[in-house]
Amino acid sequence: MIGFRKIGLAGLLIATGTLLGQRIPVLPQIQLPHDYYFRELYLPQLMSGPSAPSWSPDGRQLVYAMGGSLWRQEIGSQTAYQLTDGEGYDYQPDWSPDGKEILFVRYTGKAVEVMLLELATGEVTPLTENGAANLEPKWSPDGQAIAFVSTLGTGHFVLHKAAVSSGQLQGATPLVPDRISAIKRYYYSEYDHAINPSWSPDGRSILFVSNREVAHGTGNIVSVAVDNPEEFTVLHKEETAWKTTPELSPDGSRMVYSSYQGRNWQQLYILPAAGGYPVQLTYGDYDNTAPRWSPDGKNIAYISNRTGNTTLWVLDSYFGKDSEVVASDLRYLQPRKEVVIRTVDGSGKPIASRVSVTDGRGKFHAPRNAWIQGDDSTYPDSQTYETHYFHSTGMARVSLPIRGPILVTAQKGPDFRIAKQPFAAAEVLPDTITLGLEPWEIPSSFGPWWSGDLHVHMNYTGSYRNTPEILKGQARAENVDFVYNLIVNKEQRIPDIDLYAPPDGSKTEQDVMLLQGQEYHSSFWGHLGLLNLTEHYLMPDYVGYPYTALESIYPHNSKVAEVVHRQKGLVGYVHPFYDFQLFPKQSETLINALPVDAALGNVDYYEVVGFAHHKASAEVWHMLLNCGIRIPVGAGTDAMANYASLRGPVGLNRVYVEARGDFTSDNVIGQIRSGRSFATNGALLGLKVNGAGPGETIEIGDKETTLDIRAFMRSSVPVDHLEVLWNGSAIKEYTFKKDRTTADFDGKIKVDGPGWLLLRAWNDEAHPDLPDYHPYATTSPIYVTAPGRQLRSRSAAAFFLEWIGRIEKAAQAHQGYRTPAEKRQLLDDLATARKFYENCLNNPTID
Repeated sequence: MIGFRKIGLAGLLIATGTLLGQRIPVLPQIQLPHDYYFRELYLPQLMSGPSAPSWSPDGRQLVYAMGGSLWRQEIGSQTAYQLTDGEGYDYQPDWSPDGKEILFVRYTGKAVEVMLLELATGEVTPLTENGAANLEPKWSPDGQAIAFVSTLGTGHFVLHKAAVSSGQLQGATPLVPDRISAIKRYYYSEYDHAINPSWSPDGRSILFVSNREVAHGTGNIVSVAVDNPEEFTVLHKEETAWKTTPELSPDGSRMVYSSYQGRNWQQLYILPAAGGYPVQLTYGDYDNTAPRWSPDGKNIAYISNRTGNTTLWVLDSYFGKDSEVVASDLRYLQPRKEVVIRTVDGSGKPIASRVSVTDGRGKFHAPRNAWIQGDDSTYPDSQTYETHYFHSTGMARVSLPIRGPILVTAQKGPDFRIAKQPFAAAEVLPDTITLGLEPWEIPSSFGPWWSGDLHVHMNYTGSYRNTPEILKGQARAENVDFVYNLIVNKEQRIPDIDLYAPPDGSKTEQDVMLLQGQEYHSSFWGHLGLLNLTEHYLMPDYVGYPYTALESIYPHNSKVAEVVHRQKGLVGYVHPFYDFQLFPKQSETLINALPVDAALGNVDYYEVVGFAHHKASAEVWHMLLNCGIRIPVGAGTDAMANYASLRGPVGLNRVYVEARGDFTSDNVIGQIRSGRSFATNGALLGLKVNGAGPGETIEIGDKETTLDIRAFMRSSVPVDHLEVLWNGSAIKEYTFKKDRTTADFDGKIKVDGPGWLLLRAWNDEAHPDLPDYHPYATTSPIYVTAPGRQLRSRSAAAFFLEWIGRIEKAAQAHQGYRTPAEKRQLLDDLATARKFYENCLNNPTID
């Protein structure tokens, strides 16, 4: 018998070190916080639709990126010609002033390098080979120099300038310094960035976006003199979000840029070249981005996601005529074959699924208009690029190289085995590829279940525009029964706020149940998931933002919970913790209010499996349980479902609740609240103790008692550890033989109550077929009570008292309270929580 704390603390750190060596973030050389934001909103992504258009010097053609290649298309034609198909994914083209060459960037799987394409020969020459992330290259008007953004030597987005001569880059140097701003920021590094460069028509200055001494957003539109970089001029102040891309008109009189101006979607605006009042050019409940002036200044090419996927448009800047540039005829550089990929159930009927198709170079292929989505991390020992996938309804047409090697993979959540079909190097591909998806069989005494993702953001300023029907399609492909779209702000936007509506709790759903909730977004106290808001959405939806009218850290999460509970809603702590915050000692910056609200009875569920380190999050949960606090398990992916780059699809992290009664939101909420559940990103689990399941209570006497246990596990990836925990320690560990994907076992255990039992399955490292930090699954606890005794842990109480001490210190030092009453109410709640843990510390029943 192995005590979990020896596994969970010492082993946790060892395992995490190994894990990070196996699964690493995409482009780890970028040393900036919140990589899931800049990766999607700033870095180029693999999409089946167009991005980053650039005009030919004569204004008759456009070049753009699509499907990881560059394409050229004449205005008025529907035929597009592929220009590149090399070892990498190609993005961000910029046509040279003489029309002979195209600058672009190539993602190699390890870096992003600036490349030069000679149009006459098709020859591609690298201009940088520095291993950094080099982005947004733009020609000077005379074609003798380029401006680009690079992380070289800093890990930050720094604006560079270099000369180009005979196909070589010369004298690349930073145009603005890498510097630290004095101002305090949320979600952005203390280091400034300089992004979205474009040249003035006379070549004397460069426009870009800078957050020098800016607290919120990506910064202002500024200009810098090329020959005197100290001449730093702010042209327009506005809260921006990575996609501003300002560009001066060819006559130098005005600029076009993309902005959300306090709205929920990016649109195009024009502004006098020297700054002034912006005028909106386009309108709509979708994003219009990446504007580029035509050489004559009459038209603007741009990208729109009005159809869901990205599309290319040309706007008449004088009269507003909007024309889509449609590419219906694609001319590839190499022979292709259209192959039908079918995913079917046991009867041969098409079934929705997640599909990945890669060739011998590791490059991904998708249907013409499918949303391509990719993992935010990669496995360098076994992959060239991160895993990409698309969601299929069961039948998809994909244009592929005529011969292999090709690997087709299909998945449909934890309930189904993973299906793979490889084709050898010389093998001619068939017209149709069929993959059968086989569901796991589980013991009849467990289940049935409804599975759900408690933490999804349908639209969160990503590349695509999502809708309820598209989101339901994503859920069907992942075999998710219910989805909570947690509506939340991104800067000053709340993209899905119009969708909020109180739930119809008694309505029986026949399809995917899409429910609207809220993520309360206060980073000071920790983010909350708010489910089943029967009366109203909470506005404002955050506190503690410096330099705003919401600088006060009141209302704290305890007060938020009171408002939610009056609405009969549930409150959960979401994406809780990373191991470095807790082990080997608590971080001095850890002031998340979870232990306070747990002690006050405000926490209805807890995302043990979420966008965090599951083992670290579970350790905190176990200590709360050991203080006698009953909190059911929850799970949520925090999936930005309209992103092209995200940690996992909808349902990657999900909770299964017992299916009791009709499929209504009231019954779903009741099962989440009761804890008749398990959470997972891979394994299916079931545990019965003396016939009782998760969320239920067993009463025993005041002596050691023998209990009967019965359990099962099914997993599409091999599991390293399967164990029954008693009060956080492994009381029974299953011994695998050859097959580590299935287990059925029973037996007896002896316990001396009070306490709790649960079953969990976990791995030491990540697995390439499961886009998460590591496989992890856990049931909610089965509680064991004993007469006259309560569960109180001395060591857990001491842990949380240290934690609360930091919160008290931060709350006392805060200067933003609006009234003394705000501070007093907050400190009163902290004092109540402190008394709770002091009672555990002074009157323990365990350790």
